[in-house]
Amino acid sequence: MAEDEGSDPAPGPARIDDGVLRPRDHRSVALARVAWRITWACVSAAAFAAAVVVGFGVRPAPWISVLLWAGASVLSLLVAWLAHVWPEAEHRHAAYRVTPDGIEIHGGVLWRSVVSIPRSRVQHTDVAQGPLQRRYGLSTLLVYTAGTQHAEVDLGGVDQTTALRVRDHLLEGRSGDAV
Repeated sequence: MAEDEGSDPAPGPARIDDGVLRPRDHRSVALARVAWRITWACVSAAAFAAAVVVGFGVRPAPWISVLLWAGASVLSLLVAWLAHVWPEAEHRHAAYRVTPDGIEIHGGVLWRSVVSIPRSRVQHTDVAQGPLQRRYGLSTLLVYTAGTQHAEVDLGGVDQTTALRVRDHLLEGRSGDAV
C-alpha cells in the first residue's frame, strides 16, 4: 500500500525531557483535601475528647470548661479552613521540569525550594501509590541520589503514566547494577 503524500505520521507522546516547567496534576488538590479532612477529623475528635474528659472528669470551674470547648472549636475550625485552602496554595507553587540532563522539582508555600537532580547522581527510583493516590490515578516518584543532602527526593501528585515516563527517562541508558 502506498502512503498518502499529504498525511503526517500519527503523533506520539510528547517528549518528557523538553525542559518545560509543568505543574503537578490538579487532581492532587482533591487528594490533599481528602488527606487534610482525615487530619481534621482526628484533630477535632482528640480536641473534643479532651474537653469532655476534663469537663466531666476533673469538673473545672465553668469558665475553664467554656475555654476548653471554645479552644476545641477554634482548633477544629482552623484545621477545617486549612483543609480547604492549603492544598490549592500548595498546588500553585508545586512544579517540575525534566531536561535531558535531569529533573528540577519546585515546591513550598511559605518556604520555597528548587531541587535540581542531575541524571548522573540518580542511584535508583521508585514509583509509589497509596490507596488514595490509586483512587485519583496519581503517584509519587521517589528519586534516590548519591550523597547525603537530598538523598531521597519525591515528586508527588503526578499522573501514574507521567511518573513512569520520568522514571524511565532518569534511568535511560543504564545497564543493570554497577559492581
